Amino acid sequence: MQKPNDNSKSSHTALVQDNTLIAVVELSLSSWLVAGLVPGIDRQPLKKLGDPRPEDLLKLLHGWRDEAIKAGKQITRIAVAYETGRDSFWLARWLRKRGIDAHVIHATSVAVSREHRRAKTDRLDTQMLMRGFLGWLRGERGHCTMAILPTMEQEDAKRPHREREVLIQEQTRVVNRMKSALIQFGVRNFNPVLKKAKEKLESVRTPEGESLPPNTMAMLQRDMERLKFIKEQTKTIEQARLQHIEQKPDDNLNKMILLLVQIYGLGLETALQLVHELLSRTLRDRKAVARYAGLTGSPDESGSKRREKGLSRSGNVRVRKIMIQLAWRMVMFQPESALVQWFKKRTENAKGTRKPMIVALARKLIIALWRYVNDGVIPEGFKLHAMA
Repeated sequence: MQKPNDNSKSSHTALVQDNTLIAVVELSLSSWLVAGLVPGIDRQPLKKLGDPRPEDLLKLLHGWRDEAIKAGKQITRIAVAYETGRDSFWLARWLRKRGIDAHVIHATSVAVSREHRRAKTDRLDTQMLMRGFLGWLRGERGHCTMAILPTMEQEDAKRPHREREVLIQEQTRVVNRMKSALIQFGVRNFNPVLKKAKEKLESVRTPEGESLPPNTMAMLQRDMERLKFIKEQTKTIEQARLQHIEQKPDDNLNKMILLLVQIYGLGLETALQLVHELLSRTLRDRKAVARYAGLTGSPDESGSKRREKGLSRSGNVRVRKIMIQLAWRMVMFQPESALVQWFKKRTENAKGTRKPMIVALARKLIIALWRYVNDGVIPEGFKLHAMA
């Protein structure tokens, strides 16, 4: 099958440097530092925007374009790049709507100095970004890679499951804090998570036969109120997601989710996260899928030395955690599948191999799921629920 073009590693638009104004932006919360490469101008301009606004950046780019035109150059393209970070992709979308060829560079793909104590300033960072961006514009691989710009709707679709993840973490912290406070006074037989825990809190007694101290009692009551609020918010998010799937079953993303939940051992929460974090993205091939999931290795080869340093961990951390857990679940719920049989055959006679091999199973599994939701290829031997 022919692979689609991959614009992330190199540009497929020919660079005519005499007609292209190139700029990189070092973004921070308080200021933006813009470095330019302007045709017909000997100097390389560097401008700091103290009160960062996109309108000021656009005005600066147009000013540099006018300088190039005065110098006798016909500017037909303005290319701008900045690193991924707090500002995410909104600026690139804003610039593209105004005719600017804007790109977002993966921060980890830019080569940096290997000195023990390398100098790092915003000015040096713009020089480094400019070198990488120029190489990418020339079509040379290895200088840097570009992030695929998601739409506002795609970014917004990730909010519910990410918010739910934060709420679950907060719920765990609150419960652990309450249990810790109770254990400090010797109370081990009281479960603060039960529905009627707040009503029964007054009757709790320490081993000395005394009630809990007033400050501890007040803290526990506040934590129980907080826990109730967190649970209500979590339930609201879950109900809203279910309603969206029921109301729009023909939506492409919802189709993917409904396909995944047919697999024994794969629940709705896992399906939602996989679809919105990875499976809905336009990825080139199976290698790109495994790499984005952070499930590829990090070889260390030099001379006669050949070793593996473990997972690269350069992909999506959420997907990697989900896939490791899902791989163990598939061993339990899909024992007759070809993937699980492969895993068992590799680990039945070798001690200490289950943990590294589960990563290999997770890598094969995410590729199989990617093919399943995009091409309809059911993983060999997988048991499926009947479509409701």
